[in-house]
Amino acid sequence: MSRVSAFLLMLFACCASVPVQAEKPDMINLWPATPPGETKELPPEADTTKPDGQLIAGRRVIRLGNVSTPMMTVYRPAREIDTDAVVIVCPGGGHHILAYDLEGTEVAEWLTSIGVTAVVLKYRVPFRDPENRSGAAVQDAQRAMSLVRGHCEEWGIDPARIGVCGFSAGGEVAALTAIFGDERTYDAVDGADRVSCRPEFAIIVYPGGLLDKDELKLRDYIKVTDKTPPMFFAHAMDDRVSPLNSVLLFTELKRAGVTGELHVYSAGGHGYGLRKTDMPVTHWPEQCEQWMRVSGLLGSNEGKQ
Repeated sequence: MSRVSAFLLMLFACCASVPVQAEKPDMINLWPATPPGETKELPPEADTTKPDGQLIAGRRVIRLGNVSTPMMTVYRPAREIDTDAVVIVCPGGGHHILAYDLEGTEVAEWLTSIGVTAVVLKYRVPFRDPENRSGAAVQDAQRAMSLVRGHCEEWGIDPARIGVCGFSAGGEVAALTAIFGDERTYDAVDGADRVSCRPEFAIIVYPGGLLDKDELKLRDYIKVTDKTPPMFFAHAMDDRVSPLNSVLLFTELKRAGVTGELHVYSAGGHGYGLRKTDMPVTHWPEQCEQWMRVSGLLGSNEGKQ
């Protein structure tokens, strides 16, 4: 082998070992002025995690509180693996805080690694209305969906592959955004709200808030039709947030003739996000990626040249 050939082989090997780099994220305000229904000023937005706060898989969690300026942060995958799909990510936190890294930025890292543009939604918390805890959050999610859809051409996104993902309370937000479709829960504020706010698919992970606990059925306002988008669910049997939230919604999808996939694991608890432990439930992202590929949501996965 010549010295030139050896050098080229070494150069190729070095390049192959360099990880694919995603693009720098963009931060976008959701609303041009005060969000719908806002009447009071909150203390400054802050990470509320205390030094002795609960660790997840041995690591701390950002527990973001007092969000009054909702935003979305857009994470683009490297062009060579970009599949033209996008997912809006709704972190959980009981509508009190947002588990912003555990169920937000770490989810974006996974999505961009499989060629999906991730939009992490920083929706309003704590809840504004005790009678409708998810109300402001769903408004923010619908607004984000319209803004993302309005950027399809600019961002090179396939409008048929715009999805939403949510965890725990964020799972409730994601599910309701999918179920409500184009039934907007606020009055339009500008031209962006003339764009559809209906996602094309949903990824729902250990959701809460969907279940009428007294009658063990879905809440009355949750109406699944044949126009409801396909959904993927992951939940654990021993979750303190009942897996019936996932099971009953999946059942309604089946009744309506809507495709979906449901994974209920024997154990695993709640609030693990994508952090790996020795529990099989923490391998749900692999099943989700497979579902997305089989469903054609990742396209040809050939990326852009």
